[in-house]
Amino acid sequence: MAGDDLQPVYFLAGSDWPKIVRALRRLRSRFPDESTETLTAPPASGDDAVAACNALGLFADGGRLVVVEGVETWRAGDVESVATYLADSSPGAVLALWAHEMPKSGALADLVGKHGQVLAYDVPRPRSPSTWVAGEFKRLGVELEADAARTLVDVVGDDVLTLASEIEKIATWAARRPVGTREIEAMAVPAREVEAWAVTDAWGARDLAAVMAACEASLEQREPFSIAVSLASHVGRVRAAQLLAEEGLGARDIAKRLGLRSEFPARKAVAHSENYSRDELDAAIVRLAELDAAIKGASRLSAELELERAVADVTRSRQATTAG
Repeated sequence: MAGDDLQPVYFLAGSDWPKIVRALRRLRSRFPDESTETLTAPPASGDDAVAACNALGLFADGGRLVVVEGVETWRAGDVESVATYLADSSPGAVLALWAHEMPKSGALADLVGKHGQVLAYDVPRPRSPSTWVAGEFKRLGVELEADAARTLVDVVGDDVLTLASEIEKIATWAARRPVGTREIEAMAVPAREVEAWAVTDAWGARDLAAVMAACEASLEQREPFSIAVSLASHVGRVRAAQLLAEEGLGARDIAKRLGLRSEFPARKAVAHSENYSRDELDAAIVRLAELDAAIKGASRLSAELELERAVADVTRSRQATTAG
């Protein structure tokens, strides 16, 4: 059974979200996809988590993993429900409780400590996460020259999720070669530009919920026209990369043909192109041209609404596109 050597419950919390995500990924790898359930609190309660753990049913042979995200919002009644369950937990079921921030009450962590394992992942203090940055590069097999970690934090900011994305990008490019401040300055994307990438990355992943959330967040910092231009530029790049990849060109040659300073954006463009057909990308380019005209005055609707409608149109699933 998948959970034979696992604890019945885990509590994960801390500011180092990338490590928490990796820990959850390792847990999920121990279970078949159909045996894993993810809940979000709220609305999921302690009773909901217990019911999910008890619903082994057809999953008994492979065990069952229930992940509950956002448990810092739980109240005493939720903790009590979990306590009652852990006194006689379901064999083969594993409950993973993820707190985005440490709850004010330590009751849940104390409870888990008695029955399972508490995993606390925090970015090193003092506030500057440069020590964490150096550790992440080391984990990926990349040696950093002096001051390179500090430079990355200066350029990108101290948000660990953003830093993790930049570290992965630079480490992939480095291919285990040493990285210094010169490479960091050339490749790292300033924090303001990283926010702009959220929309294009979610679009490339064809994740409608994520791209709408990223669009809404970006509208708090940027004008609709700026977001539209960035997305249109990216879609055009993806379309060009798709054509070049079909000709048999690799990432290095695609980057040269598109005038990119590194292979990373070329690889990303090719990866995004795999989620869209040629016709869909052509249609997306046309739709974004219509958006440009609408924002410039061709529509009586607000620029924000026109942007959100267009983003949804160019991201929705193939099934939805066919149905429409």
